[in-house]
Amino acid sequence: MKVQNIFFGIPEKIEQESFERLVTGHSATIERIISKGHESSWFDQDRNEWVMVLKGNATLLFENQTSIQLSAGDFINIPAHSKHKVAWTHPDIETIWLAVHYL
Repeated sequence: MKVQNIFFGIPEKIEQESFERLVTGHSATIERIISKGHESSWFDQDRNEWVMVLKGNATLLFENQTSIQLSAGDFINIPAHSKHKVAWTHPDIETIWLAVHYL
């Protein structure tokens, strides 16, 4: 076993959104996502996704045009096949996400 820190190893320059798998299991995957002024393309995932903003701010946009603002400590559970994207992340500070993808 090895102790690690979710805030360690964040690059100074983040050219593109970073996805790092922390744990992978049979029915779940946990990843750290780092954004800084990034938007994403549309996601339509086969698994549910529970996501929490650990640092920073973000806006999620859903296919039905619902917009959700997230700040540090906020989390949301996104059911499988709920088409969504990251519409905005803070341009001056990192947005650090913890995402759990599960069946």
